[in-house]
Amino acid sequence: MEIDGLDNLINNLDQAINGGFKEQLGLWLEAMGMEFLDLIQDEIIRTKTVDTRALLNSFQKGDRENMWSISSGGLTLDIGTNLHYASFVNDGHFIIDPSKGLDRRWVPGYWQGDRFVYSPGHDGGMLLKQQWIDGTGYWDNALAIFDRMFEKALDRKLQEWLDSLF
Repeated sequence: MEIDGLDNLINNLDQAINGGFKEQLGLWLEAMGMEFLDLIQDEIIRTKTVDTRALLNSFQKGDRENMWSISSGGLTLDIGTNLHYASFVNDGHFIIDPSKGLDRRWVPGYWQGDRFVYSPGHDGGMLLKQQWIDGTGYWDNALAIFDRMFEKALDRKLQEWLDSLF
C-alpha cells in the first residue's frame, strides 16, 4: 500500500518537532506576553489608577519590579509585578489596617497643588482616617480581555502553522 504525500508529511512533522515549531511557539508566546503588558497598562490608564507611574512602569518587560516568565513547549506565560501595593489597587483596601486597632494615622509630607507628596522628615502632613478605598479592577479587566484574545490568537496561529507545514 502506498499513500501519496506520506513521506512529505513525515518530513514536515520531523522539521516541526526538531526546533522549527518550538522556536516559533516561543516567539509567539513572547509577543502575547508583550500584548498582555500593553493591555494592563491600557487598563491602568483607563481606570485612572496611575499616581506616581511606578505601577504602570512595573508592567514593562525589563522593569526591575516586573515579573516575566515565558516557556514554550508546555505553553507557560507568567506576567505580573512585584510591587507590594498592586493587588491593593486592583482589589481595594483600607487606608489604615483595621486589624491593628487604629482608626487614624499621621503621614508626614506636604501638598503640591491637589497632590500630596510623602516626605518622611517633613513637619507638616495629613491625618488619615480609616476608610475603604475601592479597587479599580485594572488587572481583572485586562485579564478578561486577554483571555478572549489569547484563545482566538492561539487558534489562528496553530492554523497558520499547520497551513505552512502541509
